[in-house]
Amino acid sequence: MPPTIPTTPGPAARPPLIARPRPAAAPLPTTPPVRRAPAAPAVTPSAVPAARPRIEGDWFLLPAPRPDAAVRLFCFPHAGGDATAFTPLARALTPAHEVWALRPPARGGRSRDPMPADFAALTAEVARVIAPHLAPGRRAAFYGQSFGALLAYEVARALPADRRPELVVVAGAPGPAEWTERESKDLDAAELLRLTGLEELVSADPELVELALAGIRTDLAVSATYRHRPHPPLASALYALAGADDPMLATTDLSGWAAHTRGAFEHLVLPGGHLLATVDRPGPVDLLTSLLTSLLSGRAAADPTSSTATATASATAPAPASATATEEQPSW
Repeated sequence: MPPTIPTTPGPAARPPLIARPRPAAAPLPTTPPVRRAPAAPAVTPSAVPAARPRIEGDWFLLPAPRPDAAVRLFCFPHAGGDATAFTPLARALTPAHEVWALRPPARGGRSRDPMPADFAALTAEVARVIAPHLAPGRRAAFYGQSFGALLAYEVARALPADRRPELVVVAGAPGPAEWTERESKDLDAAELLRLTGLEELVSADPELVELALAGIRTDLAVSATYRHRPHPPLASALYALAGADDPMLATTDLSGWAAHTRGAFEHLVLPGGHLLATVDRPGPVDLLTSLLTSLLSGRAAADPTSSTATATASATAPAPASATATEEQPSW
């Protein structure tokens, strides 16, 4: 079992969630309280030299290729985001784990490729291209942020049972059933760019601002077509994460994810804002490392209640300056 993550009291405005047991094949009761993980020390870059980034087909960037890695972590970017957002995370996780970052159409190196017409079509296309890299016996996990969290979950559900990831980590997103209601707030692209905390990264370059806004508008249009339909829950372990300073997501919104897995489930509050992993922050490296290591050891990947747990999250740790260099067009 992964190490217990120490808890600290949350803000007064955020009431605790109600704990519930996890009986097998029974109706889902109430969820456990949100755990608040303390900030961890800055991530130390791996001593193993990173291989040159490479593109796999049209859809994936491997910022730090490690063909011998035991686990592939497929990462799904936020609305308007690109695969390069996960370069610091990939460098921090190597050499033990290999990051495959999704390269969505209509941005970055795929600016001329059209985005599928709606969310269902996007899900089907990503499931089609990711399936060959999830051969039975290949250890894999998914990590997605905001729009990417919903996409990661729906892609996992769309895959054949023998090719689904063993672990799905969703960050900065309410449960699927709540997604439509959340999107009805009609955030425009400029407001979303500001609320994600990325406006300052592109504000000095008008061309980057326009590219960022165009990508966000594309993904918001696709997101607006999403419709949740009841279905059997995943067998994968599921973690739901929220940044303590996220201006867009109340920690109580995480409870909706519990209904979507019959595997182990936990939800946590980590240091950070709406986006945990960006081009200048590696994100929850310690937590992901702990979960992936537990997956390899055969322990329940998403049960942090074990007395042996020591996993923490480092969503605020700065990435080394060299971590953002890739062959892709830089992502905001």
